Amino acid sequence: MLTNETKYIFVTGGVLSSLGKGITAASVGTLLKHSGLRVGVLKLDPYINVDPGTMSPLEHGEVFVTKDGAETDLDLGHYERFLDSSLTQNNNFTTGRIYKTVIENERQGKYLGKTIQIVPHITNEIKERIVVAGKGKDILIVELGGTTGDMEGMPFLETIRQMKHEFGKENVMNIHVTLLPYIRTAGELKTKPTQHSVQELRRIGITPQMLILRAEERIPSDIKRKIAYTCDIETNSVIEAIDAPTIYEVPLNFMAQDILEPIAKELNLGELKPDMQLWSDLVRKIIEPKKKTTIAFVGKYLDLKESYKSLTEALIHAGANLDANVEIKWVDSEKIVNNSAKHYLIDCDGILVAGGFGERGVEGKIEAIRYARENNIPFLGICLGMQLAMVEFARNVLGLEDATSIEFDKETENPIIFLIDEFIDAAGSRQVRTTKSPMGGTMRLGEYECDTKEGSNLREAYGASTIFERHRHRYEANPKYREALEANGMEITGESHGLIEAVEISNHPWFLGVQFHPEFTSRLQNPNPAILAFVKTALESREQ
Repeated sequence: MLTNETKYIFVTGGVLSSLGKGITAASVGTLLKHSGLRVGVLKLDPYINVDPGTMSPLEHGEVFVTKDGAETDLDLGHYERFLDSSLTQNNNFTTGRIYKTVIENERQGKYLGKTIQIVPHITNEIKERIVVAGKGKDILIVELGGTTGDMEGMPFLETIRQMKHEFGKENVMNIHVTLLPYIRTAGELKTKPTQHSVQELRRIGITPQMLILRAEERIPSDIKRKIAYTCDIETNSVIEAIDAPTIYEVPLNFMAQDILEPIAKELNLGELKPDMQLWSDLVRKIIEPKKKTTIAFVGKYLDLKESYKSLTEALIHAGANLDANVEIKWVDSEKIVNNSAKHYLIDCDGILVAGGFGERGVEGKIEAIRYARENNIPFLGICLGMQLAMVEFARNVLGLEDATSIEFDKETENPIIFLIDEFIDAAGSRQVRTTKSPMGGTMRLGEYECDTKEGSNLREAYGASTIFERHRHRYEANPKYREALEANGMEITGESHGLIEAVEISNHPWFLGVQFHPEFTSRLQNPNPAILAFVKTALESREQ
């Protein structure tokens, strides 16, 4: 039986990046949560940026937005999707944020004239934030970004080392994720990279209690025994993580290897029996679906699909709950400008226009929206996708040929999308933003309420008069054009304190544009209602 004391599982990675530490942390957390424990998660990012908000999606992948408006690493999206819980700014912080806080404290005299050093001032600040993230939880799973040996990660690793001493070995566990490469010319799995990575951790003062081995092939038992022996780890604590057809199968693969048994032993948790039946049923529907639909995904960050990670996962969630394979046809919006939209979209059951920033690819997205509107194809526009749906309608239905957003033309005479001077943010504070405001601090971020219109696709999807969804944008729909739009068939079906949140076309089978990002609240076991309704309509359209 657990006390109120939080226990900590630290997940580190070795050899190289992108091994799946986030999926590992989320999978372990899922099994623990389905065992009845209160599980929290925390991502430590060693980069110097205060947050990833102003980083290019091509540089770092998607920026995930939490309920309280924090712009975070995309791994927080995995945590929310796996654990079916909403996280906050306390669940992610960077080296930049730590140093910023310590320097501000020093300037305010909070350290009483002491010389500020990595130990103890930086490590204490990290430690305090870890403890805050774990309050009220039985287990806090902490993932450290980067690779063991990176100089940026050293203060975090030193903090982890200290915490084992301060909190006791029954309350702190380290799981290390490493690569077990298969050399095809030799026909062998090589263990040396794992051994060296563990040695590097030990040099720092941390001895892992479990190894997760990323491999392409199944790992023979003799290789596991060799690694256990050379790394001084129990054999049942050497867990393989081979490639899976879906990331949602990873918790089931871990469970099949009894991963919770050594974890429970290390942390004195007692016997753990996770109930994963519903999860298993959904995974089966992802791998072997009975139906199929094709969705055209119109975007401009297609060189790195991670830029749209939450949205592609949300389509998987919807498909799993509808027992359907949602096949994504990636359509580069820049190419549509040079070719007809029909060339790319004719064989699709639904068209999704995703969000984004900047003018590049905008005209192609507008053409895709026009094709969906004129050919009665189910359509979902998200954030910029909604804004451009209004621009397209204004140009081609209202006849306002120069209609656009001031994001692209500050001098336009018909700013369908504009920049409001001030608004109330998610915390209830007044925010002021102009075209000269810093990009990182003036967006409408986090969860806002939205009132839905009776009889609308939005109301039918959510089954509620008021819904709550997350935002990440600077520009808003201009209410000046509302009367003209509604008089010609484009309805405003969602509003938030006077701001336009959703639009639909009354004589279209299913057309919805939303200012918010519904993908941020989608989970495997609780798919987002708007995306679920869109995929369901696309399926019905295909069957007809």
